[in-house]
Amino acid sequence: MNDYFDHRAAPRALAFARGSIGMGRLLYALAALAVFFFSSGAFARPAPDSFADLVEKLTPAVVNISTAQSVRSPEMRDLMPKPPPGSPFEDLFRDFFERQQPGNRERKRKITSLGSGFVIDPSGYVVTNNHVITQADEITVVLNDGRQFPAKVIGHDTKTDLAVLKIDTDEPLAAVVFGDSDEVRVGDWVLAIGNPFGLGNTVTAGILSARGRDINAGPYDDFLQTDAPINRGNSGGPLFNMQGEVIGINTAIFSPSGGSVGIGFAVPTTIAKRVIAQLREYGRTRRGWLGVRIQRVDDVLAESLGLEKPRGALVAAVTPDSPAEAAGIETGDVIIEFDGRDIPEMRNLPRIVATTKIGKTVDVLLLRKERKLTLEVEIAELDEDEVVLASAGSEPSSAEAISLGMTFATITPNLRERFDLGEEALGVVVTDVAPDSAAAERGIRPGDVILEVGLEKVDTPAEVLEKVEAAHEAKRKSVLLLVDRGGDQRFVGVELEQG
Repeated sequence: MNDYFDHRAAPRALAFARGSIGMGRLLYALAALAVFFFSSGAFARPAPDSFADLVEKLTPAVVNISTAQSVRSPEMRDLMPKPPPGSPFEDLFRDFFERQQPGNRERKRKITSLGSGFVIDPSGYVVTNNHVITQADEITVVLNDGRQFPAKVIGHDTKTDLAVLKIDTDEPLAAVVFGDSDEVRVGDWVLAIGNPFGLGNTVTAGILSARGRDINAGPYDDFLQTDAPINRGNSGGPLFNMQGEVIGINTAIFSPSGGSVGIGFAVPTTIAKRVIAQLREYGRTRRGWLGVRIQRVDDVLAESLGLEKPRGALVAAVTPDSPAEAAGIETGDVIIEFDGRDIPEMRNLPRIVATTKIGKTVDVLLLRKERKLTLEVEIAELDEDEVVLASAGSEPSSAEAISLGMTFATITPNLRERFDLGEEALGVVVTDVAPDSAAAERGIRPGDVILEVGLEKVDTPAEVLEKVEAAHEAKRKSVLLLVDRGGDQRFVGVELEQG
């Protein structure tokens, strides 16, 4: 079928049908024509003629967030050079400044900023970005009709950059509803309403440009991207679909100039709804906790682990007394499914675990030494200050060896002092790395401690050589190392020399 529809063909086809077949067959032909019309794209949904009706309905629920912060201004006496103690000018300087600033009162000035938000409950609950209200001494919510109300913070979350405020009013407020951000498709129309540059409510339109964006803003990044212009002051404002539902909270832009260049990011409601509900109920977030330190599986690591392609989250360390340890998850496991949900990339796992109900028992499908294994894990609550502890090896013996472009040795008191290794550091330490070696290309450097080779624990340089040789004999293209650097463990895949 042609990529375009010839509108002249329809009248000719209809005339032919009327002249050559009866009424019953004519109706059948008309039905076939209708299918042809729709399948050809002739009735594809056009761009809206106007957003006016939708904007009129939504604007009353979008608010301006005004904040003020008091900071101490430097006094004149702080800026002037001081005479030496005991100098005859010391009393003169003190008397002068006390006359200029009676009472020696601390001088303060206010810094103000503007952002956006939206009402989610007629009783006065307002959603905005955390960075809009952080460190504010005063928060004022300005409605679309100009009324102003002092606001208090119900709760905030730095990891998703969301905050919930509450204002007290004598009458119900206009409010918006959340939609399902998973249902919006790339290419769909979206509306952004906010208060850029403090001008008052402003509307911009665009399309959804992409989804699942990771902009390194936090551990749970899963942003919607839009080309609807978002400028300074739009932060915290809503991103709407064409049904007037909030599908995102405008949070960040990519811009060399500071203004909109058509790349804006919004927190999707699939993440925001749960965070907002918890902030309203508890004043804080309650996230699920597995207790693993993970890293990305790249092409080299995938080959080292026996994977056909990069996938999953590689466990670099397991936290003691964690749900993961209790379930039997081990360092070197690759988590490929969690609670029935696929983990195509490392960054998917923290978000899925965080949104899992605390106390729920879930199935975790993982790869362990190229074998699939399913374990049951009971999810606990994440302590935001949880620190993952590094593991240690056993008492080493003295030796030194060279392989993979590295020189490594057992840890001695001299090497411990040379590389500032803690007393708990045991194993095989890298003492030198050839500049053009595969190890250097993968970021290994002197002072790194090798804990495992090929998912097998090593305590001596001889064991490292043995494992590397085994990888050669197995015709591997690379070998997997577990490396500790200052208590931070990670897996490194190092390519083997072929020959």
